[in-house]
Amino acid sequence: MNTGVLVIAAALWGAAAGAFLPRAAYRFSAPSGEPWRERCPGGHALKGRLTGWLGRAACPECAEAAERDEAGYGPRTTPLVIATALVCAALAAATGTRPELGVWLLLAPVGVLLTAVDFRVRRLPDPLTLPFAAAALVLLGLTALVPEHAGEWTTALLGSLALGGGYFVLFLINPAGMGFGDVKLALGAGAVLGWYGWPTVMLGTFAGFLLGALYGGALVVARRAGRKTAIPFGPFLISGAFLGLLAGAYAA
Repeated sequence: MNTGVLVIAAALWGAAAGAFLPRAAYRFSAPSGEPWRERCPGGHALKGRLTGWLGRAACPECAEAAERDEAGYGPRTTPLVIATALVCAALAAATGTRPELGVWLLLAPVGVLLTAVDFRVRRLPDPLTLPFAAAALVLLGLTALVPEHAGEWTTALLGSLALGGGYFVLFLINPAGMGFGDVKLALGAGAVLGWYGWPTVMLGTFAGFLLGALYGGALVVARRAGRKTAIPFGPFLISGAFLGLLAGAYAA
């Protein structure tokens, strides 16, 4: 398949997948210790596909009461669609037609969803982080059986354990600065980075910490946070893994 066609197809897949994320992002964006949201801000039960988990964050009952075409809530659809489409397109451009691209395209929407939720409420939901890690290892294990793949499942497994273990140590040292959700997310990030080897694991890990430091520094300079203010680290862990994955896929 022509690379340009592949990138366009991946972008369309990302856009379609991103359109289903807003309602899930709203429902998962509950503060730590609270149950996942089951109602819209107007108090109406969330109904629809997969028991109201997927689709636009808009309530027809609120719209009817307010005599409007629609009543939106939670994150807007357009930013999620654009973000997921761009991520998938970049992964396709870097990976090409190798079989692991299918794994990256399946995992990418979950990464975008986790980023949106953590930025909103500083929480990484277990129903997303743990299945993300398990799915990454299982799918990569299957990909390792397909000809023309460019990675190794063994280093994916070891990368998952190494990065998860490293984040667990950081959590023990400073639980106020590193949440346990980050530890669970690191298992999945380590798996995808480890597929392309240890240099990719190190690059993606360094990129995540660098991005987090730059963001925190920018908040301090803008006087929107202090030196000890906690920030959501999940988005930077994911962004670092994304950049490392792009570099690893391109170099493979």
